[in-house]
Amino acid sequence: MNAFTGSVLFIVIWWLTFFAVLPWGVRREENPDVGHDIGAPANPRLLMKFLVTTGISGALWGLVYWMIGLGIMDFRATA
Repeated sequence: MNAFTGSVLFIVIWWLTFFAVLPWGVRREENPDVGHDIGAPANPRLLMKFLVTTGISGALWGLVYWMIGLGIMDFRATA
């Protein structure tokens, strides 16, 4: 796997993980102000979710990299 393929793979894994982590710990506001969305979170904690996403994505990317290195996963195999 070259650097470009590895970075694209990391970005794809990061976005998939981010969308999975995004709803964690979401609490709606009890009485939102007029004009605010009823379903908007009171405190989205995006920085914490970015950090958690990066950690999980790094671990998953390392696992995929290891599996490709051992030949368990091979995207270039012909049928």
